[in-house]
Amino acid sequence: MIEYHVNDMTCGHCASTITKAVQEAVPGAKILIDLDTHKVQVEAAADSRQAVENAIREAGYTPER
Repeated sequence: MIEYHVNDMTCGHCASTITKAVQEAVPGAKILIDLDTHKVQVEAAADSRQAVENAIREAGYTPER
């Protein structure tokens, strides 16, 4: 499980944007988002970590480990 804290993810639109970006970068990934804690969890291969992080950044958000 790949996990990030994304402080600038604040609403459902943000969550949707991140979900779409990650799914495009890592097809088949399962994404769990908790807006209350600003947590993004991605179930994908461990070697997908950089692709997930890049997708979140390119969508305009700041992922932190």
